[in-house]
Amino acid sequence: MNRLINADCLEYLRSTREQFCTIFADPPDNIGLGYDTYKDRLPDSEYVHLLAEWLDLFAHSAKTVWFSFNAKWTFALGGIVAALLEREKLLEAKPCVQTFTFGQHRQDDLGNNHRPLWRLRWHDAPLLPDAIRVPSWRQLNGDKRADPRGRVPGDVLDFPRVVGNSKQRRNWHPTQLNEDLVERCVKLTTPPGESVLDPFGGTGTTLRVCKRTGHPCTLIELDPKYCARIAAEHDLESKPFQPFVAYLERACAEVATWPDWKRRVLG
Repeated sequence: MNRLINADCLEYLRSTREQFCTIFADPPDNIGLGYDTYKDRLPDSEYVHLLAEWLDLFAHSAKTVWFSFNAKWTFALGGIVAALLEREKLLEAKPCVQTFTFGQHRQDDLGNNHRPLWRLRWHDAPLLPDAIRVPSWRQLNGDKRADPRGRVPGDVLDFPRVVGNSKQRRNWHPTQLNEDLVERCVKLTTPPGESVLDPFGGTGTTLRVCKRTGHPCTLIELDPKYCARIAAEHDLESKPFQPFVAYLERACAEVATWPDWKRRVLG
């Protein structure tokens, strides 16, 4: 039901052509964080090119993509998404945002108290607003006019950062998203039993969420040490990606769909 793959997500997805219902992606921010293997300090032009590669491949690997990123890249991402929507007429975008009161304090300027969270969705992808309803103000205050189902929350997602004293925190990794934030996104766009991919496995946040919601989850994580930590927590095997094996598996699966006459002719 759940998989952990030690690989670069671009290499893996290009080689396997797997399809998922939902991708939740929280890539490195290119701000110099201390990852174990990945070097988080590329020239800006290289990183923007990487953002475009990620978004394009993710959009063609899932019905819906959630993409969380550092606000400093908002203008670059805007151009990337605009170009992608121009090419793909059946793709739509919705800009959401995570806000948090306890942001990164600065003495010299306004602190950063938000993180963009954009959604790319194909026109026929599922949406399940009833799955994420929350108590309304009227419900909480005894108003008889309240919808007993609650209300569908808005596109401003108020979830705190996972800081050092958080019960969610895994201190062996430099950064981590709030599990409740990920859960809301997964539930909104993923029907029961449908698959979820996190191409930047990190501490395994999306896997922990999917184990609660019952969705099959695939994590791809570049760093073998992080994979080992996730595997130990969830009793999983961390599988190193072998491109040639993936090619053979895909070829065999394709041959299995051929009619008998074609298999006989081609041997």
